[in-house]
Amino acid sequence: MGTVTHDTTYRIRYSDTDTMGVVYYGNYMRLFEIGRTELLRAAGIAYATFEAEGLYLPVLEAHAQYHAPARYDDEIVITTTYTPSLSVVLELHYRVHRDGVTLVTGWTRHTFVSAATFRPVRQPRRFVEGIEKFLHQT
Repeated sequence: MGTVTHDTTYRIRYSDTDTMGVVYYGNYMRLFEIGRTELLRAAGIAYATFEAEGLYLPVLEAHAQYHAPARYDDEIVITTTYTPSLSVVLELHYRVHRDGVTLVTGWTRHTFVSAATFRPVRQPRRFVEGIEKFLHQT
């Protein structure tokens, strides 16, 4: 199996920045979430559907490495990649960039859990099939 990649364009808002006029470091986790959500949406998998089916996809671990600042009104691209596996742990990678310049790289690890028990469960069939279909479209 290959790797699924999706680009999401985002314009930096004033509320994303700190007093130095650059994106506050913690806000990159929100940008990672935007990238992750949009990758799922592009694969035909709305996150809200998982919640309606009694599943959550919490973050287990996260990492970011900062290379260059983003500033107010910059148009950035969040490139999100996922290499499918049968593991219960999903790892997604992110590259936030502007005009070809890498600003931040990072990754998050997740697992599907039952909303009722908060215990890990297998990847839902809808997720696996959606990722496979998206992989073959790109």
